[in-house]
Amino acid sequence: MQNEVVLQDVANNTALLGIDLATFPDFPAEIRAPLGTVPGVSGFQIHFSSNRVYTPGDVCDVLVAMNAAALKVNLKGLKKGGKIIANIEGFDTKNLRLAAYADGVNPLEDGSLDGYELVKVDVTKLTREALKEYTELGNKERDRAKNMFVLGLIYWIYNRNLETTIEFLKDKFGKKPTIFNSNVDVLKAGYFYGETAELFTTRYKVEKSKMEPGHYRSIMGNQALSMGLIAGAQKSGLPLFLGSYPITPATDILHELSKYKNFGIRTFQAEDEIAGISAAIGASYGGSIGLTTTSGPGMALKTEALGLAMMLEIPLVIVNIQRGGPSTGLPTKTEQSDLMQAYYGRNGEAPIPVIAASTPSDCFEMAFEAVRIALQHMTPVILLSDGYIANGAEPWKYPNASDLPKIDVHFKTGLDEGEEKFLPYKRNEKLARPWAIPGTPGLEHRIGGLEKQAETGNVSYDSDNHEFMVKTREAKVEKIADYIPLQTIDSGKEKGKVLVVGWGSTYGTIKSAVQELQEKGKDVSHAHIKYMRPFPKNLGEILKNYETVLIPEINNGQLIKIIRDKYFIDAKGFNRIMGSPIAKHELVAEIEKLF
Repeated sequence: MQNEVVLQDVANNTALLGIDLATFPDFPAEIRAPLGTVPGVSGFQIHFSSNRVYTPGDVCDVLVAMNAAALKVNLKGLKKGGKIIANIEGFDTKNLRLAAYADGVNPLEDGSLDGYELVKVDVTKLTREALKEYTELGNKERDRAKNMFVLGLIYWIYNRNLETTIEFLKDKFGKKPTIFNSNVDVLKAGYFYGETAELFTTRYKVEKSKMEPGHYRSIMGNQALSMGLIAGAQKSGLPLFLGSYPITPATDILHELSKYKNFGIRTFQAEDEIAGISAAIGASYGGSIGLTTTSGPGMALKTEALGLAMMLEIPLVIVNIQRGGPSTGLPTKTEQSDLMQAYYGRNGEAPIPVIAASTPSDCFEMAFEAVRIALQHMTPVILLSDGYIANGAEPWKYPNASDLPKIDVHFKTGLDEGEEKFLPYKRNEKLARPWAIPGTPGLEHRIGGLEKQAETGNVSYDSDNHEFMVKTREAKVEKIADYIPLQTIDSGKEKGKVLVVGWGSTYGTIKSAVQELQEKGKDVSHAHIKYMRPFPKNLGEILKNYETVLIPEINNGQLIKIIRDKYFIDAKGFNRIMGSPIAKHELVAEIEKLF
């Protein structure tokens, strides 16, 4: 009967029908936000279509408002002439007061919604009526099922079959007959209410999307990221250890990975952020894949340990699910605010590779890639996602395990021929040092945060050696560019007037906006960067092939500063810092200005 169960099933039901979708959940930061107030409103937006879907949509066709506050917050996102399904009970005197409507003003009655198709339904009363035979349930428990009633009604409007949802509920609540049966009864009540109430003049049927053949499932970003980490562990043959402290919106990765002990995954909920990364560093030193997950405030706390891992030159994956900042900021809202922090947010010269996922399903690939880079280049790697990607969902064509490449890992097991003693900082062609498991006979070596002498690893305060080691560590990171894919153009011409460059969760918005303008005959192309440090070797050459480069970001302009600095490109910025994705129509308008 919980709201998140309903939302998860809507996405699953849509994906199972072969319909493309994108979702966007929006919820308050407070654990117990005041019910009925504007700050307490939570919502879930889903965009589904028989055509390819890249964003959750700018404006909605249908808005379900369970109370007055929900209408007040979300009405601006409904297109003119759109459908409003309003729960009458949520617009009583108390709810209108909590939502800060003026005395005596009820938007359902005052004509302010005349530009919309308003459907008033007493969801609360109908839900209670459907559950009247469940005498063991009080009104509070019955009211929790209101979302299931609305879900049934929406299923009727869009010609959906109830069976997949009933199976989902059975899997979720099969061992709790009262909860299972009551949910099913309310779901059916909502469906048949739509059929008999004659409130709707039109029903809709969305055909399957024309997608590449294959096996698909609905996936959320944090789920895909967790699976990518597990796949990386399996393909490297190493155990995975997560040392983490719960923080929104990264906590779900801890929850997800804790389910997979059968794959050799070990999770440790530490007492704080510093303990989490320190435990992960210890796991890496001992021969495991060390992993820590967090968001922006946690990255700040992990800073010193990040520098230590960089000095030790051991493999470590740091996942940052970005949120609105600074400080505690907007814990449940999305932002691309931590790119500069990932690049430069450590004392001294401490370069760390940075990669970024672009969609929920892309989190799998980039998590796998983070493991590969960390292991093969003996370095910490920062993987950036954000709240929109983490909590959003889309269809994912999942790969076969046999199709994933093996990640080769080589431990130092003894002295090589001709070696008189172990040199822990003697480097290979990738400038990576050897990985020696503690306790291996003859391979004793010193670690720590003090500067190391080249090759020997002894503590060194020599100025020439320090400069050499700083330059060498930077060269090692830059050399990763030889082992990552070249940058490609996502859509459009290889040379032209306007190139829109993005990273992270702006992918869908840019893709949709550029596609719309290309259909209008505009000379505009799209490139999306996933390898942020180092950049792909050909990125500079691509940027110089266009008259104008536009960089949209959900921050105050971070990638644009790095691009300008590195390539001397007079790129133009487009920035939105509102806790939500950039709207497609906003970006279309901005691109059109360049013509």
